Amino acid sequence: MEFRKSWKRGLLGAAMSVLAAGAAHASDHKDSPSVIADPAVDIGDIFAWTSPDAKRLNLVMAIVGHSFSERHSYTFHIDSGRAFGKTTATVEVTCRFEGKVADCRAGDAEAVKGDASDPAGIASRSGRMRVFAGLRDDPFFNNVRGTREAYNLVFEPLLAGKITTDVAGCPAFGGELSAKMLDTWKHTTGGPPQNLLKGWTPASIVISLDLSVVTKGGKMLAVWGEVASAKERIDRMGRPLTGNALLATTGPDAASDALKEAYNRTTPGDGGRFVGEIEKGLALYDGFDGQCGNAWLSEPLAGPSRYLPLAILLADDRLWVNGTSGRCTGLFAVELAALSDDRKRAGDCGGRTPNDDAVDTYRSLLVAGDLTGVTDGVDRDEREHSTTAFPFLAAPEGEYK
Repeated sequence: MEFRKSWKRGLLGAAMSVLAAGAAHASDHKDSPSVIADPAVDIGDIFAWTSPDAKRLNLVMAIVGHSFSERHSYTFHIDSGRAFGKTTATVEVTCRFEGKVADCRAGDAEAVKGDASDPAGIASRSGRMRVFAGLRDDPFFNNVRGTREAYNLVFEPLLAGKITTDVAGCPAFGGELSAKMLDTWKHTTGGPPQNLLKGWTPASIVISLDLSVVTKGGKMLAVWGEVASAKERIDRMGRPLTGNALLATTGPDAASDALKEAYNRTTPGDGGRFVGEIEKGLALYDGFDGQCGNAWLSEPLAGPSRYLPLAILLADDRLWVNGTSGRCTGLFAVELAALSDDRKRAGDCGGRTPNDDAVDTYRSLLVAGDLTGVTDGVDRDEREHSTTAFPFLAAPEGEYK
């Protein structure tokens, strides 16, 4: 499947408008030191998708810890507009906690307050908003150990100066090393791939609300979440992986930590400051398959700015959801429909559901410019999650871990 041909037709301008627009007023299991220090403020994942009848927006914020903080607020920012990259209005859906009591509000339109830990959740008076807050099985699946082993294979010679890079910074790993790396990625310590997060039960905020509550600017939505104290933003996330996979990927821990701290405290609208660093990360990923210039939205002869269009797109770290559709097939569907020749995704809601293999999709686009081709060998979670039955995430199995 070819996704690169049409980016010349205004892609850079479109991507720039995404970055400039930001919000109208961007997976995250390895975060900055200040976030890791308090699991109750550490966002593990954000999910957003529409109901099959395209009447409701479903939202999930999975917190790495097993409880919520009473000193912080948990907010979904839902920006809306009429077209991809152009949002003109924002609704904030914010939850605060006092013991088991959740106080959640969608702007001035809807509110719920009470113990939301029952799987049925609690609904607002109008019924346009329903909230669950409690432990659920983590739908994120990832062969973390296999990934680290694969990275080490290529990072060690790269950092030792044994690998050359081209004008855009893409490393020439070569076919043999790349093949070994991609194969290692599909195993865990040489054996079958294992999901490191099997059985993890994060504290999860699950919200389902009528689209009419959040579509003030139009039915094209951009979603991101944050955890904040009264003084500052502590953590934020939209799409999976960008904040952790592309900032100082091979740099020293101190540099990586500083970038992540800065990233977490900004908004997607401030993403421009990270474009240069994201370009470096993209160049590295593009070389993983032994080819340079075949990452999504790049071309072999594009020169030093080969990864700029994709870096700009990813710097605005928001999950895009097409609210006119109830068909949600995977991450980046809205972006692919808007910026590529993938016409069949024009009617896709995009976003991210609990069942999406978002890790493989993300890495495949960055490495090979396609939706498939790079895998960590773990293709689904051990538990069954729903995209239609509230609260969507599977119940914890046994004692939490």
